[in-house]
Amino acid sequence: MAAPTLQQPSFLLVNLKSDSTTKPLLQRCQDLVKIIDEYPAKELHLILPWLVESVFGSLDGCTAGWNLRLLHARSNEYNVVLEFLNPSGPMMKLVYKLQAEEYKYEIPVNYLPGPVKVCIQQGILPECPLFHNKLQFPLSGLLTLNLALNPFEFFMFHFASCLITPKSFPQGAHVSSSDSAYFVLVDTYLKYFLPSEGSVPPSPFSDSRGSVTAPSPRSSSVSFAGYGVHSPSLLKHHIFHQPSVNADPAAQEIWRSETLLQMFVEIWLHHYSLEMYQKLQSPQLALLQYRLSMSSMPSQPFAPPGSGTLHTYQEPFSPTEEHVLVVRLLVKHLHAFSNSLKPETLSSSSPSAHSHAHTSPLEEFKRVVVQRFVQQKLYLFLQHCFSHWPLDASFRAVLETWLSYIQPWRYTGEKISAQPEQNRTVPDKWEPFVQENLLMYTKLFQVLLNRAVRTDLVNAKNALMIFRVAKVFSQPNLGEMIQKGEQLFLEPEHVLQHRQPRGYLTPGQGGSFLSSRQRAATDLVFRVKSHVYALEGQDCQYKQMFGCELRGAVMKLIQIIAQARQTAKRISDHSGEAAASSSFLSWFGMGTPDLNSTFCGAEPEESGECLKKTHEFLDRALENLCQIFKLNQGQLAQLISNVGSSQDDGHCKQLPDCIQGENGLILTDLGRKQIISGLRRFDIQYQGDPELQPIRSYENALLVRLFYQISSLLNERFGGHMNALCSRPDLLGRLGRHFLAADPGSSGRSPVPRPPSGGNRRPRLSLRPLASYRTLLLLLLAYGAGAALALGPASCTLLLLVGGLLYGLLVALLGDKLKTH
Repeated sequence: MAAPTLQQPSFLLVNLKSDSTTKPLLQRCQDLVKIIDEYPAKELHLILPWLVESVFGSLDGCTAGWNLRLLHARSNEYNVVLEFLNPSGPMMKLVYKLQAEEYKYEIPVNYLPGPVKVCIQQGILPECPLFHNKLQFPLSGLLTLNLALNPFEFFMFHFASCLITPKSFPQGAHVSSSDSAYFVLVDTYLKYFLPSEGSVPPSPFSDSRGSVTAPSPRSSSVSFAGYGVHSPSLLKHHIFHQPSVNADPAAQEIWRSETLLQMFVEIWLHHYSLEMYQKLQSPQLALLQYRLSMSSMPSQPFAPPGSGTLHTYQEPFSPTEEHVLVVRLLVKHLHAFSNSLKPETLSSSSPSAHSHAHTSPLEEFKRVVVQRFVQQKLYLFLQHCFSHWPLDASFRAVLETWLSYIQPWRYTGEKISAQPEQNRTVPDKWEPFVQENLLMYTKLFQVLLNRAVRTDLVNAKNALMIFRVAKVFSQPNLGEMIQKGEQLFLEPEHVLQHRQPRGYLTPGQGGSFLSSRQRAATDLVFRVKSHVYALEGQDCQYKQMFGCELRGAVMKLIQIIAQARQTAKRISDHSGEAAASSSFLSWFGMGTPDLNSTFCGAEPEESGECLKKTHEFLDRALENLCQIFKLNQGQLAQLISNVGSSQDDGHCKQLPDCIQGENGLILTDLGRKQIISGLRRFDIQYQGDPELQPIRSYENALLVRLFYQISSLLNERFGGHMNALCSRPDLLGRLGRHFLAADPGSSGRSPVPRPPSGGNRRPRLSLRPLASYRTLLLLLLAYGAGAALALGPASCTLLLLVGGLLYGLLVALLGDKLKTH
């Protein structure tokens, strides 16, 4: 566990640990506020590791801390926790107080993200500058390495790790991120340390030496080194040659902002499979980085290609929905933060070495924050989620995170124009962003297509996701921007070399995102190519989004959407007809009760309203897909007609494709695909004792149980007489079979054979219909009408019994004709 480098006995820490088990949270926070205000840093530095672990839980997950992810606004402790952990609150005041004294706190390397941990253990310095100059080398070897972090880094490391550390929450606790204290604190920290307006507020604490300073500011010669695919720092250096960092007074303004963002990105997004990590560390990538670095910084030393390749890394990673929602919050805020860049900063940019002489570090940070800090790791994170997330509606969180990233124009803070949404074009100024994030649009869209064809699109939530993606990509101008980016990437190498008379400078090395006319084309080609090669390797086989292969996949998706539309319409029509045919008679208790139509195991997504939404979403998705891939109505009609002709009226009544096994039918791969696509399904019906079905919402639970006891007693006592009556072939036998519950017989088709029942079910009396609120209301109305006609309760009861007997006699006499009809 993390511990300060100086260990001394502290009575203050002992007292705090004792109070943590006896005092309520409110009183403990009040005591901590007084201690932080009154005690000097020398006494406080020992309590920080314990306090951080008490709040956020231990890094190994053994202790849950204050359970910030379970704490909601309805809790009494909610406001107390938010006030204590506020960026300008008591906890941060303690951090700044210790920061001024330059205390260090150790984190074992084993608690770092998997890729970083393996890098360090194999003697390779990670590319993230966050871990530079902080490694402590013990005598026992590299496997016991620790990181010495300053108080602010130590606090943020624990805060970020709290999201992904597995913890044992109380039984029955429900984690909901959108209104939890943790989610609110993430949002608060982002707005405070990455402000869209103004600057980062200074530290509320200062000592005799002045304001709190950054312990390891970056070098003034290379801005934001160590991030982004254009930086030569991706060529790994040996761990024992950590670069020294010179103090840059201008960078003091944003060191906390950089630290917070680096912690969030490294902890939340630096988890991916071995295959992806080896691709990122491939020798081909090193060669590409060498070529770019030689054109931009000839004096930069070169590390041999493949010097950082790792072969033993494997980390299982299954992000939760809460994790993905927090990442989406980060993406949305970074877009808003980056889009708040002042217009004069962009217009004044030039390739000159002094182009940023009058630009504040915060404005420079806004200009490169998305591309340099987030793009690469977010791409790997999303690709992993797209490939491994379950095929259910929870994928919506991943999908919206992706759509938020590829639509930065939604977070500009500008007022939305009054023109219709489908006619809003993507402004031309976003074309460089689209081109420099080409794989975010094209490759992830291809992976999504593979998911979509395996998803149940009859489900309204899944249909909504397909509609959302089609709607985003159908925005005017976006398709043209993607096509232009693909053209830039596919430009031949010899043409590129002929065009390049000068070196290529990145914005962090004195260049500009807005290059001059003479170098604009060359710069764009380099950026697009380096973006693709950095994420997929130089030997990647790029598939064009508007090429023939992907167009065929889109055609297949359109056919599946058309099939899902027909299935949804068929189910909706069937449900509507069944409801219409039974609604009137069932209200009076005369209709045949369909126990399966109200079985509590039915999917709510198959209700009539949800099926209507499914049809609407799929219709609009088809329109948008035709607009994206320039399909005319004739092609669409042909695809839909092919689907319709392949499904006759009897097709929907067929079982999914199965083979006969020892224990019954077994689904084949084709049968599974038919079920997922909604083409065929099993007719699942309730086959148990009707008297033991779950109590419905329209039944009185007390009466159901009471009538069951009464009917069980009567059936047990007069069961023989009932059986003899129903066995008679005459009119009395038919009358008895009408009023006494009969054997439901063989129900719908099922792949699982029904177990033998040991003979036919004996006739019995069922009083359960009398427990229905509908029946009780009808009886109340009948007795009320009898009272209005001066009839007593006995007379009303007699009339009801006579009426029921006459109805049963009519059904017994004309039963065969009614069944035929």
